[in-house]
Amino acid sequence: MLDNRRAKVLEALIEEYIRTGGPVSSAAVLAHSKLEVSSATIRNDLARLESYGFVTQPHTSAGRVPTEQGYRYYVDHRSPATLRSSTRARIDGFFSEVNRELSDLLKETSGLLSDITRLPAVVIGPGFASEIVVGSHVVPLSSGASMLVLVGKTGRVIQEIVRTPVEMSTSELGELEAAIENVFVGGSVLEGAQLCIDAETGATERVLRCITTVGETLTAAATGSPQVHVGGASQLAALWEDLAHVHRVLRLLDHQDGVYEVLGDEEGVSVRFGIEVDRDAEDVAVISASYVAAGESIGHVGVIGPTRMNYRRTIKIVEEIGEGLAEQLGS
Repeated sequence: MLDNRRAKVLEALIEEYIRTGGPVSSAAVLAHSKLEVSSATIRNDLARLESYGFVTQPHTSAGRVPTEQGYRYYVDHRSPATLRSSTRARIDGFFSEVNRELSDLLKETSGLLSDITRLPAVVIGPGFASEIVVGSHVVPLSSGASMLVLVGKTGRVIQEIVRTPVEMSTSELGELEAAIENVFVGGSVLEGAQLCIDAETGATERVLRCITTVGETLTAAATGSPQVHVGGASQLAALWEDLAHVHRVLRLLDHQDGVYEVLGDEEGVSVRFGIEVDRDAEDVAVISASYVAAGESIGHVGVIGPTRMNYRRTIKIVEEIGEGLAEQLGS
């Protein structure tokens, strides 16, 4: 834990480095920090911060730049940011629109986050395993196939084609629909699916086989990968001069499993640097936030960029957009 003065010196150096992109001199730190101390005191503090591993000096005659350890301390001890009224109004205006399909909402949210931060943005949509079901319906499609429609508490509509092992009569279809409503409504999708697999109802054998198939189909769908939307990937080239670096980040974003690893699964706000993101993620920072509906974390939003970024502003934007998305899904 740094004392108050050295914490301010580190903060000044990092914010000046973020602003200029070059090594920061002791004179620039003194001017930015507004500390009423001598230049010698600042130089001594910088030397001590270097010994702690928070800053480094690229060349003997140059100023200093922050290390990942320095960024970590800065982020963990940051003061809250306040967004400009125009930025907040834009976010509020976006989420005031209603009646968007979930996939459209997630895609447009990733675009909004990227546009405001000028960084590639990722939105991972909610899986539906824990979605509480408030309504259900079975729609016959053809011989041996029906569409199961479940309506979630958040307003989400889940549709799955179920390949039933038998051709069903109208009465059997009604029996199946009643059984589905009985096991799904009031519980989560995954709970209902498991009840279908383990069903011991008074249904006929043919209907019971259909109920089991419904359970197996929904279990596979509910435990599969949620939707992932990446916005602003074209901005990568402007963030790193080294094209090999750009290609490494693109590879992370090109694969769904890589995106999950990039954003992580922590609840709340998370900021990770370099190897915390991936072994090939040198000079990479990821800011992510979970969003909550019905009291549960159901997805993540985040941005990826170079370690030299405006953390206070970007963290606040990610938080606000995560909260807006949660409100939209929970309303």
